Formats: sequence, structure tokens, C-alpha cells
Amino acid sequence: MREQMLIVDDDHDFASVLARAMRRRGFAVAVAHDVDEALSLAREQTFHRAVVDLRLGTASGLPLIVSLLEIQAQIRIVVLTGYASIATAVEAVKLGAVHYLAKPAEPDRIVAAFGRERGDPHVDPAPVPMSPRRLEWEHLQRVLQEHGGNVSAAARALGLHRRTLQRKLSKRPARR
Repeated sequence: MREQMLIVDDDHDFASVLARAMRRRGFAVAVAHDVDEALSLAREQTFHRAVVDLRLGTASGLPLIVSLLEIQAQIRIVVLTGYASIATAVEAVKLGAVHYLAKPAEPDRIVAAFGRERGDPHVDPAPVPMSPRRLEWEHLQRVLQEHGGNVSAAARALGLHRRTLQRKLSKRPARR
């Protein structure tokens, strides 16, 4: 019997391409495009693995990690995101994800991430420090996480107008 994989991503094209790639690797794949659809599928069938996008429209994929594990304790979850930050990576793993990968990620790398049981002590630190723009992005993400994803509360804590923070968060993170 083939292993069941759930892919949760609001980008229909990306989800379709990833699902096709995973089927070629021998997985039986179901796709959901939002939290409700993912939870409905998880209640109907058993999944061995799940790939969860960090941003699902306006919702965060982090609470979905907890919900999926409550429904299916054995599921192994990899978080995949185009909005990678240190704060969300740490939270995803603390919540039960086995790995966190930045998009774009090759399908073989995603499959390999499911098999990781421990961290890699041989990973080298970045050769250059983060840019000021990237440091700002990381700080905004950490403060947002500390306030449970509440943009208004995070904006107050940062001394920013809510719209200013929303504008900063809507931009892609700086590379380094």
C-alpha cells in the first residue's frame, strides 16, 4: 500500500505540480487549499505525511500543525514556505513539524526532510551576517509570533501603525 500524503497550499498551481511530483515518487496524494479543507480530509482518511504551507491565504499554517497532530498523532509534517523566518521555523518545529524548508524546494529534498529524525550538527553558519533588511524582517516575524499572529498587537508593541506593519509583512523577505 502506498503512503498517503496531504499537501496543503493555497497556490493551486504549485500544489498541483508538487502533487504530480510526489505521485511520481510513489505517494498517494490528496491536496487541500485551506485549513478547513485540510482538516476535513484529515478526518476522512489517514495520512502518513503532510506538506503544509506556512501562509494559507490570510491564515497561518502553524495552527494547522497542531490540529493535524491532534487528529493523526503519527503524521509527519514538513512546513514549506516562501516567507521563511527564524521565528516561524522555530515555532513550526516546536509545534511538531519534523522539518521546515524554504521555497523553492526540490521534491526529493522534501521527501528527505520527512526522514530527518535529528538536526545536523555539521551545518555551517552563514558565511556573511544578515543584511539590515533581513534583520528587520526576522524581528517583525518574531514580534508577530510573540503576539499570536495578531498584527494590531504586534504593531502596538513595535510602535508602528498597523497598516505600516501589514505593508512590511506583505513584502517578500530580504534574501540575506
